[in-house]
Amino acid sequence: MRSPRNQNMILRWLRDFLCGVLIGAGAILPGVSGGVLAVVFDIYRPFMEVLTRPRTAVPKYWKMFVPIVLGWCAGFLGFAKGISAAFCLSSTVTTWLFIGLIVGTLPSLFREAGREGRSASSWISLLLCAALMFGGLFYVSHVAEVSVTPNFWWYNFCGVLWGMSVVIPGMTSSSVMMALGLYQPMLDGLANLDLLVLSASLPGMGLAIILLARLMSWFFRTHYSVAFHGILGIVLASTLVIIPMEYKGGEVLTSILCCGGGFLLAYLLAKLDRRIQT
Repeated sequence: MRSPRNQNMILRWLRDFLCGVLIGAGAILPGVSGGVLAVVFDIYRPFMEVLTRPRTAVPKYWKMFVPIVLGWCAGFLGFAKGISAAFCLSSTVTTWLFIGLIVGTLPSLFREAGREGRSASSWISLLLCAALMFGGLFYVSHVAEVSVTPNFWWYNFCGVLWGMSVVIPGMTSSSVMMALGLYQPMLDGLANLDLLVLSASLPGMGLAIILLARLMSWFFRTHYSVAFHGILGIVLASTLVIIPMEYKGGEVLTSILCCGGGFLLAYLLAKLDRRIQT
């Protein structure tokens, strides 16, 4: 029989791998922020510490990040093919699946935001960030209807957006790419391991992560409650923007079931995390 310690290590490894899969998928899924998922799964702070103080943080956290990195690669590249196929079948149902996942993380995110108290500035930050994010995404996607021709530099821009979504919790890179007409070409390129897409997007992602890591660490260290409530507002607004308005056939019932499935998955992950910590 395995000892309780070994069982806990296996559960931790599986949990971290699954979290890595979801965070990697969150970088390419519409409305889902990989950074927010990292915060909810209690990975964000160790990740930022590794980026800003690698000499002391890597020996401390390397065992934790092995399954997370493996899961992230599986989620980022593997989900691209699956999500591309799912969107071809029904973009409406697929979007509702991830709306359920986002909604399932909101209770944990709200608790995390209030861990150091809530002030009037915190609520102002929430409302202001929500209004700016909703207004910006709504204008780009429904009013301006901006569209660009995909090329190397636009793919590099998409990589920068991905990096920002990892370091800045609540940054929904996929929603911005959808508004510009870049999301589907990027998704198809990742699904087919297109050399142009990979060579352009991955360096942009790495550069954004490195440049923004210290800035975000300082902001969270000095203005934690304000920053986190701002993130919460961004998550709420970006989720509202991607709610589908048109349905075909039995998509309403299927969307409800998929939304419930996404919510249940987020709930089970939170429950597993509490069990491991206990």
